Amino acid sequence: MSALWARIRAAFDDLAPRERLLVGGAAAVFVVALLVFGVVRPVLAAADRATRELVTAEQELAAVRELRARYDEMNARLNAVESRIRGEAAGEIFTTLEELARQSAVKIDSMEPRTSPASDEYRETKVQVALRGVTLAQMVNYLHRIETAPSLLSIKSLRIRTRPDKPELLDVTFTVSSFEPVPS
Repeated sequence: MSALWARIRAAFDDLAPRERLLVGGAAAVFVVALLVFGVVRPVLAAADRATRELVTAEQELAAVRELRARYDEMNARLNAVESRIRGEAAGEIFTTLEELARQSAVKIDSMEPRTSPASDEYRETKVQVALRGVTLAQMVNYLHRIETAPSLLSIKSLRIRTRPDKPELLDVTFTVSSFEPVPS
C-alpha cells in the first residue's frame, strides 16, 4: 500500500503547479461528494425516516388511547346495565307497565308476552303492549316513563296509527323488553 502511495505522490510531484491545482480541486470535489453521498445524505434520510415513523407512532398511540377511552366508556355503560339487570326483581314487567300506564293516565288495551331467543347469561322477557285512543302527550309521557323506569325496560319496536274516527287520537303498539339474570 505504501508503494502505491509513494508512486501517486511521485506522480503528483512531477505535475506542473496548474495541474497540481486541478488534481487537488478534483480530489477535494471527490472527497466532498464522497462525504455528502456516503455520510450526510444517508444520515439525513435516516433522520427523516425516523421523524416520519415517530409521527406515525404518535398518531397510532393517539388512536389507541381514543379506542381505549371508548372501550372504557362502553365497558362502564355495560357494567351499569348489568348491575341494573342483576338488581331488578324477576317477573315484574307486567306490573311495572300497568303502574307506569296509570301514572301516565293511559289505559292499556292489551299486553301479550312474546318469545325471545335464549342467552347463557340473561333471559329477555318481551311484552307487546297495545294502546287505543291515546293522545300524543299521553303516549310520549308513557314511553318516557318506560325508558326512565328504575327497572331496565327497553322499547324495541313502535307502531303508531291515527284513528279514522278521531284523528287527534292514536292507536299505539310497541314491544318492551326486560332482562333478568339466568340462575346459575
